[in-house]
Amino acid sequence: MRAALTEWGARELRGGGPRQVDDTLAVVSELVTNAVIHAGTDIELACRLDTVSGDLYVEVSDHHPSRAPREGPADDTPEYGRGLRMVAALSLEWGVTYRRGGKTVWSRLPAEEIEPYDDPRGPGLAALLAPEPRRGDGDRDWLGRGALTFLAEASDLLAGQLDEDLVAALTGQLLVPRLADWCAIWLEDEAMGRGWGDTPPGARLARVWHGSEDRIEELRRALEKEPPLPGTGMPGGPEPYPWPGQSLGGPGAQGTQGTALAYRLVAAGRPLGTLVIGRCGGPCFPDEVVGLVEDLGRRVALAIGAARQYARQATISAVLQRGLLPGAVAEIPGVRSALVYEPCDKGGPSGDFYDLFPAGDGRWCFAVGDVQGKGPEAAVVIGLARPWLRLLAREGYRVADVLDRLNQLLLDDATEAADAAARALAGPVAPFDGPQTRFLSLLYGELTPFDGGIRCTLASAGHPLPLLLGPDGSVRTAAVPQTLLGVVEDETYTSETFALRPGDSLLCVTDGVTERRSGSRQFDDGDGLATALSGCAGLSAELIAERIKRLVHDFGGGAPEDDLALLVLQAE
Repeated sequence: MRAALTEWGARELRGGGPRQVDDTLAVVSELVTNAVIHAGTDIELACRLDTVSGDLYVEVSDHHPSRAPREGPADDTPEYGRGLRMVAALSLEWGVTYRRGGKTVWSRLPAEEIEPYDDPRGPGLAALLAPEPRRGDGDRDWLGRGALTFLAEASDLLAGQLDEDLVAALTGQLLVPRLADWCAIWLEDEAMGRGWGDTPPGARLARVWHGSEDRIEELRRALEKEPPLPGTGMPGGPEPYPWPGQSLGGPGAQGTQGTALAYRLVAAGRPLGTLVIGRCGGPCFPDEVVGLVEDLGRRVALAIGAARQYARQATISAVLQRGLLPGAVAEIPGVRSALVYEPCDKGGPSGDFYDLFPAGDGRWCFAVGDVQGKGPEAAVVIGLARPWLRLLAREGYRVADVLDRLNQLLLDDATEAADAAARALAGPVAPFDGPQTRFLSLLYGELTPFDGGIRCTLASAGHPLPLLLGPDGSVRTAAVPQTLLGVVEDETYTSETFALRPGDSLLCVTDGVTERRSGSRQFDDGDGLATALSGCAGLSAELIAERIKRLVHDFGGGAPEDDLALLVLQAE
């Protein structure tokens, strides 16, 4: 790291020099130490230079999202380093980014030296996850100054989580050690249908957190033996919870006595789990702390409920998506095929679809389509189109006839939907007020092996035209443009027939490929797709698909903003 920083300093650092290098190395040392000691996973270190401002950005990532970075005092033991206070003092800004599979602690160090200062806005979300414990009068002082900010920032942190186990993990870090010495969260199956006083048979201990990490596992074992059993009646406040005794320390050690409270986590009248907090020794929890944790518990319950709702929707979408796509791609004698399918929205059905299936009589058919829109509306159209394509093909209809009938089917379905909406409304339907025609762009073809190659008949209805790559690197379009399906009544479609000779490759894509953007430019501007394909001469179908996918991804710089599907068919 020092060598890299020294090299940067000689060329690009402004006002930095040895002091900035020393500060950066100190920050890197502390962040790496924190990750190694407390996360216990592989780590990644990234450092980059902003050549405009001269600031340095340092990121240390680990794979343990439930363990917060430790913030120790400046005179902490060498094992734990100097703590995050030094990182905060040396940085213009710093923070923690949590993800499902890990977390990243980051810091921005200035080109110019800065003086340490106290931020009047408070510690922010990162410090909320690693605060100093406060007890006795400190409770009331802190509650008077920062309780509302704590709840507001905790709400923001919890509301962005889509996994209930991560919500539980963050809750533990918010409470310990600021408000409690330890806490535990049980999550329940909300479909159990039990009352407030019932034993929660489906409860699982999702999270245990203690201010001293070496006591967590022993505390977990003790708590698993005694799940919370709240009293009868409506959940109106916390209930006493039996102290787990020796699990918090040996004979005579601090932790053998204390106070614990159990809070029911309820959202929209549904029991979701139980939150238990505990303090070792001393008096019971102050009323102010009891009330604050109760407010936090309501926010935790709402976050868990939202995470479960998202999980249900994601499951439904995944099942629906699987049902809209073929279970397997057919193998065609004499043809190698390769497919790339990347839906943009992982949480809902994609508007792109594909199919490759046997149609009988020595024929195989393929399709690559794109429905206007996404989500359930797109799923309805795909649910109509794919089965009808297969049915019509297996009934012996040729390519152009299949498109004619599918076009009429979409128009008839849209008309029926509009009529149903009109009957449901009190009055006539104004233009564009009812359900609209659902457009479908489709590339559909038929393959028939013969001696010396593959006979291919295909048609494009409002879809990016397929490209034919020859062994010599020549590229040409293999169809003519025609009207989208579901737009024009009684439209008549035509098809093109040609031979795929050994070494020929046919590339079929959706507009997620051709319209991939980089600023104001699109990937297919100036025949960009054809140029990219011409460089794939001599490659197998799999390598062609992989190279085109990589070029499309690299073109935009960021993640694709549209669904992406491409199919390569290569005559052997």
